[in-house]
Amino acid sequence: MKDFEVLVVRGTNPSGVSMTRDILAAAAVFAERQGESVPTWGFHSPGGGRVELQGGIGIETRKLPRRRRGSASILLVPGIWVVDARQLAARLAEDDCQQAIRAIAAHVAGGGEVAASCSAVFLLQAAGVLAGRQATTTWWLAPALSRLAPDTTVDANRILCVDGPVITAGAAFAQSDVMLYLLRRRFGAKVADGVSRVLLLQERAEQAQFVVPAMLASGDALVTRLTRRVETALPDVPSVPALASELCVSERTLGRHVRRATGMGTSDMIQSIRLHRARSLLQNSRMSIDQIAAAVGYQDATALRRLMRKIGGATPRQFRSSASVGAP
Repeated sequence: MKDFEVLVVRGTNPSGVSMTRDILAAAAVFAERQGESVPTWGFHSPGGGRVELQGGIGIETRKLPRRRRGSASILLVPGIWVVDARQLAARLAEDDCQQAIRAIAAHVAGGGEVAASCSAVFLLQAAGVLAGRQATTTWWLAPALSRLAPDTTVDANRILCVDGPVITAGAAFAQSDVMLYLLRRRFGAKVADGVSRVLLLQERAEQAQFVVPAMLASGDALVTRLTRRVETALPDVPSVPALASELCVSERTLGRHVRRATGMGTSDMIQSIRLHRARSLLQNSRMSIDQIAAAVGYQDATALRRLMRKIGGATPRQFRSSASVGAP
């Protein structure tokens, strides 16, 4: 029995697969040298054999083993490459995904744990294992998951969400956050910290720092207009009631559109736009922290520092330093 069973289907993101393999391989080397337990893993698919990942890359897999009640293996499901929620829905209806969905349901029903990132979280929803739980997914698909799973509390800001035997994570590269969490929990801090240092990985808390305002609208014309209005108004963004009035809708209607398109409240969406602008200025200008705070609508730099520490896990100075590494 392996510690980790990695489940792939046609079109799985190669980055999620290779990242999982590289992190586990690094953990195995580090654990052996430190005299710790060495993690084991295998790659599986519903039918076994070669599976074509996204972009023409293939991987050899073994057929998923029959579910064993009380299995200690953690089922890992990297995300599937899709461009929008409609394409994802069509993909989930195909036979290999339906087999994967049944395998996930059986694994959790038998007492096993499952961890999925990005679009693969929708496989968990289809398997019925998200009902009554908290979950996250990549921020641009979170509204679709909220609509599809009203019985699930979807937190679009979280990079990692652990609820009982179900672990969910954000976009494709959040697979690294899943793996570091699981290594820390199952093999200890020494192994997880060693892998982090060797591979230059960082455990993160929230996705809000990565949100791109232009992608927030999710096709909603009203939210598109709101996003453009806020971006052009910075630093002096009107109040939410004033914005609703400008857009000729009630505050409640505006909030409903924003929630449906982004999974956020209107004020949270405005804050994410401020943060995106601040980060862009930090990385692409010589403005001081105080000047940037004023440029995005904060009275002083303290508020900006507090927000970036909470959401991004770093100070403005650290964001700027990371952007300048390797610059001429």
